Amino acid sequence: MATTHPVRFSIVCGQRAPWTDLADRAREVESLGFHGFNVVDHFYGLKDVMDPTHEAYTILAGLALVTTRVRLGVMVCGNTYRNPAFLLKQAVTVDHMSNGRVDFGVGAGWLEREHEAYGFEFPSAKERVDRFAEALEIWRLLQIEERTNYLGQYYELIDSPFEPKPVQKKLPVLIGASAPRMLRLTARYADIWNARGEPETAKEQNEALTRACEEVGRDPDEIVRSISPSRNFLLSASDFQRNTEAYIAAGFTDFQLPWPRVPAEEPILRQVAADVIPQFTKRAVDR
Repeated sequence: MATTHPVRFSIVCGQRAPWTDLADRAREVESLGFHGFNVVDHFYGLKDVMDPTHEAYTILAGLALVTTRVRLGVMVCGNTYRNPAFLLKQAVTVDHMSNGRVDFGVGAGWLEREHEAYGFEFPSAKERVDRFAEALEIWRLLQIEERTNYLGQYYELIDSPFEPKPVQKKLPVLIGASAPRMLRLTARYADIWNARGEPETAKEQNEALTRACEEVGRDPDEIVRSISPSRNFLLSASDFQRNTEAYIAAGFTDFQLPWPRVPAEEPILRQVAADVIPQFTKRAVDR
Protein backbone atom coordinates (compact mmCIF):
# COMPACT_ATOMS: atom_id res chain seq x y z
CA MET A 1 0.00 0.00 0.00
CA ALA A 2 1.45 3.36 -1.04
CA THR A 3 2.17 6.01 1.57
CA THR A 4 0.94 9.53 0.93
CA HIS A 5 3.24 12.49 1.51
CA PRO A 6 2.36 16.19 1.64
CA VAL A 7 4.02 18.55 -0.84
CA ARG A 8 6.16 21.12 0.97
CA PHE A 9 8.32 24.06 -0.06
CA SER A 10 11.28 25.48 1.85
CA ILE A 11 13.74 28.28 1.15
CA VAL A 12 17.53 27.91 1.32
CA CYS A 13 19.30 31.19 1.96
CA GLY A 14 23.08 31.49 2.14
CA GLN A 15 24.03 33.55 5.19
CA ARG A 16 26.08 36.16 3.34
CA ALA A 17 23.63 39.01 3.93
CA PRO A 18 23.73 41.17 7.09
CA TRP A 19 21.95 39.69 10.09
CA THR A 20 19.03 42.12 9.90
CA ASP A 21 18.38 41.15 6.26
CA LEU A 22 18.53 37.43 7.06
CA ALA A 23 16.09 37.89 9.93
CA ASP A 24 13.71 39.81 7.64
CA ARG A 25 13.93 37.06 5.01
CA ALA A 26 13.17 34.33 7.53
CA ARG A 27 10.18 36.24 8.87
CA GLU A 28 8.88 36.80 5.34
CA VAL A 29 9.34 33.16 4.36
CA GLU A 30 7.32 32.19 7.42
CA SER A 31 4.60 34.74 6.73
CA LEU A 32 4.31 33.54 3.13
CA GLY A 33 3.51 30.03 4.34
CA PHE A 34 6.67 28.14 3.40
CA HIS A 35 7.49 24.94 5.30
CA GLY A 36 11.11 25.71 6.19
CA PHE A 37 14.02 28.14 6.11
CA ASN A 38 17.54 26.75 5.77
CA VAL A 39 21.06 28.13 5.68
CA VAL A 40 24.24 26.50 4.34
CA ASP A 41 27.46 25.28 5.94
CA HIS A 42 30.20 27.39 4.39
CA PHE A 43 32.67 29.88 5.80
CA TYR A 44 32.97 32.04 2.69
CA GLY A 45 30.95 32.73 -0.43
CA LEU A 46 31.24 30.05 -3.09
CA LYS A 47 31.06 32.56 -5.96
CA ASP A 48 33.08 35.30 -4.24
CA VAL A 49 35.23 34.06 -1.36
CA MET A 50 35.34 37.58 0.06
CA ASP A 51 31.57 37.64 0.68
CA PRO A 52 31.07 38.14 4.45
CA THR A 53 29.62 34.81 5.65
CA HIS A 54 28.10 33.97 9.04
CA GLU A 55 28.53 30.58 10.73
CA ALA A 56 25.55 28.31 10.12
CA TYR A 57 24.33 27.22 13.55
CA THR A 58 25.10 30.56 15.18
CA ILE A 59 22.86 32.33 12.67
CA LEU A 60 20.25 29.56 12.92
CA ALA A 61 20.00 30.19 16.66
CA GLY A 62 19.16 33.81 15.92
CA LEU A 63 16.58 32.79 13.33
CA ALA A 64 14.94 30.52 15.88
CA LEU A 65 14.12 33.60 17.96
CA VAL A 66 12.56 35.65 15.14
CA THR A 67 10.32 32.85 13.79
CA THR A 68 7.67 30.66 15.39
CA ARG A 69 6.58 28.03 12.87
CA VAL A 70 9.01 27.26 10.02
CA ARG A 71 11.35 24.29 10.22
CA LEU A 72 14.99 25.33 10.52
CA GLY A 73 18.10 23.56 9.27
CA VAL A 74 21.46 23.59 7.54
CA MET A 75 21.77 22.25 3.97
CA VAL A 76 23.99 20.44 4.97
CA CYS A 77 26.64 20.41 7.71
CA GLY A 78 29.94 18.86 6.67
CA ASN A 79 31.01 16.28 9.23
CA THR A 80 34.67 17.21 8.69
CA TYR A 81 34.20 20.74 10.06
CA ARG A 82 33.23 19.79 13.63
CA ASN A 83 33.47 16.98 16.14
CA PRO A 84 30.21 14.96 15.82
CA ALA A 85 29.21 15.37 19.46
CA PHE A 86 29.81 19.12 19.27
CA LEU A 87 27.75 19.44 16.08
CA LEU A 88 24.84 17.57 17.65
CA LYS A 89 25.08 19.78 20.74
CA GLN A 90 24.77 22.85 18.50
CA ALA A 91 21.73 21.41 16.73
CA VAL A 92 19.98 20.30 19.91
CA THR A 93 20.57 23.72 21.48
CA VAL A 94 18.81 25.37 18.52
CA ASP A 95 16.07 22.72 18.75
CA HIS A 96 15.36 23.98 22.27
CA MET A 97 15.56 27.62 21.23
CA SER A 98 13.04 26.94 18.42
CA ASN A 99 10.73 24.67 20.45
CA GLY A 100 11.51 21.60 18.38
CA ARG A 101 11.83 22.90 14.82
CA VAL A 102 15.29 21.68 13.73
CA ASP A 103 15.99 19.27 10.88
CA PHE A 104 19.51 17.85 11.20
CA GLY A 105 21.08 18.16 7.74
CA VAL A 106 24.44 16.39 7.50
CA GLY A 107 26.94 15.19 4.91
CA ALA A 108 30.46 13.79 4.64
CA GLY A 109 32.14 17.07 3.59
CA TRP A 110 33.34 17.87 0.08
CA LEU A 111 34.89 21.31 -0.53
CA GLU A 112 38.65 20.75 -0.43
CA ARG A 113 39.65 24.42 -0.78
CA GLU A 114 37.56 25.41 2.24
CA HIS A 115 39.29 22.76 4.34
CA GLU A 116 42.67 24.00 3.13
CA ALA A 117 41.80 27.63 3.86
CA TYR A 118 40.97 27.01 7.53
CA GLY A 119 43.16 24.05 8.37
CA PHE A 120 40.46 21.39 8.49
CA GLU A 121 41.73 17.92 7.72
CA PHE A 122 40.53 16.71 4.30
CA PRO A 123 41.04 12.94 4.04
CA SER A 124 40.24 10.75 1.05
CA ALA A 125 36.64 10.32 -0.09
CA LYS A 126 36.59 6.82 1.40
CA GLU A 127 37.79 8.02 4.77
CA ARG A 128 35.32 10.93 4.77
CA VAL A 129 32.48 8.45 4.26
CA ASP A 130 33.96 6.12 6.91
CA ARG A 131 34.01 9.04 9.35
CA PHE A 132 30.47 10.01 8.38
CA ALA A 133 29.22 6.46 9.02
CA GLU A 134 30.69 6.59 12.53
CA ALA A 135 29.22 10.05 13.12
CA LEU A 136 25.73 8.87 12.12
CA GLU A 137 25.88 6.13 14.73
CA ILE A 138 27.19 8.57 17.35
CA TRP A 139 24.35 11.01 16.61
CA ARG A 140 21.85 8.19 17.05
CA LEU A 141 23.32 6.93 20.31
CA LEU A 142 23.70 10.32 21.99
CA GLN A 143 20.01 11.05 21.52
CA ILE A 144 18.75 7.79 23.01
CA GLU A 145 21.26 6.75 25.69
CA GLU A 146 21.81 8.29 29.11
CA ARG A 147 25.56 7.73 28.80
CA THR A 148 27.27 6.76 25.56
CA ASN A 149 30.36 4.67 24.98
CA TYR A 150 31.62 4.41 21.43
CA LEU A 151 34.97 3.17 20.18
CA GLY A 152 35.41 3.69 16.47
CA GLN A 153 38.37 4.02 14.18
CA TYR A 154 38.05 7.82 14.10
CA TYR A 155 35.86 8.84 17.06
CA GLU A 156 35.72 7.78 20.68
CA LEU A 157 33.18 8.58 23.38
CA ILE A 158 33.77 7.49 26.97
CA ASP A 159 30.78 7.40 29.32
CA SER A 160 29.48 10.55 27.62
CA PRO A 161 26.40 12.27 29.02
CA PHE A 162 24.29 14.23 26.55
CA GLU A 163 21.67 16.48 28.07
CA PRO A 164 19.31 17.97 27.28
CA LYS A 165 17.89 15.61 24.71
CA PRO A 166 16.08 17.24 21.76
CA VAL A 167 12.62 18.71 22.23
CA GLN A 168 11.59 16.37 19.43
CA LYS A 169 11.78 12.63 20.06
CA LYS A 170 14.88 12.83 17.88
CA LEU A 171 16.19 15.29 15.33
CA PRO A 172 15.03 14.31 11.83
CA VAL A 173 18.20 13.43 9.90
CA LEU A 174 18.49 14.90 6.42
CA ILE A 175 21.25 13.52 4.20
CA GLY A 176 22.22 14.83 0.78
CA ALA A 177 23.78 11.98 -1.22
CA SER A 178 23.95 10.25 -4.58
CA ALA A 179 26.90 7.80 -4.52
CA PRO A 180 26.08 4.15 -3.76
CA ARG A 181 27.66 3.90 -0.31
CA MET A 182 26.19 7.23 0.80
CA LEU A 183 22.77 6.06 -0.40
CA ARG A 184 23.11 2.95 1.75
CA LEU A 185 23.87 5.13 4.77
CA THR A 186 20.88 7.29 3.82
CA ALA A 187 18.69 4.19 3.65
CA ARG A 188 19.81 3.14 7.13
CA TYR A 189 19.80 6.45 9.00
CA ALA A 190 17.92 9.25 7.18
CA ASP A 191 14.43 10.60 7.71
CA ILE A 192 14.78 12.97 4.76
CA TRP A 193 16.92 12.55 1.64
CA ASN A 194 17.90 15.50 -0.53
CA ALA A 195 18.84 15.06 -4.19
CA ARG A 196 20.05 17.45 -6.86
CA GLY A 197 19.78 17.75 -10.62
CA GLU A 198 17.26 17.63 -13.43
CA PRO A 199 14.11 15.52 -12.90
CA GLU A 200 15.39 12.65 -15.02
CA THR A 201 18.67 12.41 -13.08
CA ALA A 202 16.96 12.86 -9.72
CA LYS A 203 14.44 10.14 -10.61
CA GLU A 204 17.27 7.67 -11.24
CA GLN A 205 18.84 8.55 -7.89
CA ASN A 206 15.43 8.20 -6.24
CA GLU A 207 15.06 4.70 -7.63
CA ALA A 208 18.58 3.86 -6.46
CA LEU A 209 17.67 4.95 -2.92
CA THR A 210 14.59 2.72 -3.00
CA ARG A 211 16.81 -0.22 -3.96
CA ALA A 212 19.24 0.66 -1.15
CA CYS A 213 16.33 0.67 1.33
CA GLU A 214 15.33 -2.77 0.16
CA GLU A 215 18.92 -3.98 0.64
CA VAL A 216 19.07 -2.82 4.27
CA GLY A 217 15.50 -3.81 5.11
CA ARG A 218 14.09 -0.28 5.43
CA ASP A 219 10.65 0.74 4.20
CA PRO A 220 11.42 3.29 1.42
CA ASP A 221 8.28 5.26 2.26
CA GLU A 222 9.76 6.15 5.67
CA ILE A 223 12.19 8.53 3.96
CA VAL A 224 10.91 11.88 2.68
CA ARG A 225 12.24 12.63 -0.81
CA SER A 226 13.53 16.21 -1.04
CA ILE A 227 15.02 17.99 -4.07
CA SER A 228 17.32 20.94 -4.59
CA PRO A 229 16.31 21.54 -8.20
CA SER A 230 18.71 22.51 -10.93
CA ARG A 231 15.93 24.50 -12.58
CA ASN A 232 15.05 28.09 -11.73
CA PHE A 233 11.49 28.04 -10.37
CA LEU A 234 11.20 31.83 -10.09
CA LEU A 235 11.27 32.93 -13.72
CA SER A 236 7.47 33.04 -13.68
CA ALA A 237 4.48 31.52 -11.92
CA SER A 238 3.96 29.16 -14.85
CA ASP A 239 7.60 28.01 -14.64
CA PHE A 240 7.11 27.36 -10.93
CA GLN A 241 4.05 25.22 -11.57
CA ARG A 242 5.53 23.32 -14.51
CA ASN A 243 8.82 22.57 -12.74
CA THR A 244 7.08 21.49 -9.55
CA GLU A 245 4.96 19.00 -11.50
CA ALA A 246 8.06 17.60 -13.21
CA TYR A 247 9.80 16.84 -9.92
CA ILE A 248 6.65 15.43 -8.32
CA ALA A 249 6.43 13.05 -11.28
CA ALA A 250 10.01 12.02 -10.48
CA GLY A 251 8.97 11.07 -6.94
CA PHE A 252 9.77 14.18 -4.88
CA THR A 253 7.50 15.93 -2.42
CA ASP A 254 9.80 18.39 -0.60
CA PHE A 255 11.38 21.30 -2.45
CA GLN A 256 14.46 23.22 -1.30
CA LEU A 257 14.38 26.43 -3.33
CA PRO A 258 16.99 29.19 -3.20
CA TRP A 259 16.09 32.64 -1.97
CA PRO A 260 15.58 34.87 -5.06
CA ARG A 261 18.94 35.32 -6.75
CA VAL A 262 18.02 38.73 -8.18
CA PRO A 263 15.52 41.36 -6.97
CA ALA A 264 13.24 40.74 -9.98
CA GLU A 265 12.48 37.25 -8.60
CA GLU A 266 11.19 38.52 -5.26
CA PRO A 267 7.70 39.53 -6.47
CA ILE A 268 7.42 36.17 -8.23
CA LEU A 269 8.22 34.43 -4.93
CA ARG A 270 5.38 36.33 -3.28
CA GLN A 271 3.03 35.64 -6.19
CA VAL A 272 3.60 31.89 -6.20
CA ALA A 273 3.29 31.77 -2.41
CA ALA A 274 -0.17 33.30 -2.70
CA ASP A 275 -1.47 31.67 -5.87
CA VAL A 276 0.49 28.53 -6.79
CA ILE A 277 1.94 26.88 -3.70
CA PRO A 278 -1.47 26.41 -2.01
CA GLN A 279 -2.56 24.31 -5.01
CA PHE A 280 0.25 21.87 -4.23
CA THR A 281 0.26 21.92 -0.42
CA LYS A 282 -3.40 20.87 -0.42
CA ARG A 283 -2.38 17.75 -2.32
CA ALA A 284 -0.89 14.53 -1.03
CA VAL A 285 1.32 12.47 -3.30
CA ASP A 286 1.23 8.68 -3.37
CA ARG A 287 4.66 7.10 -3.65
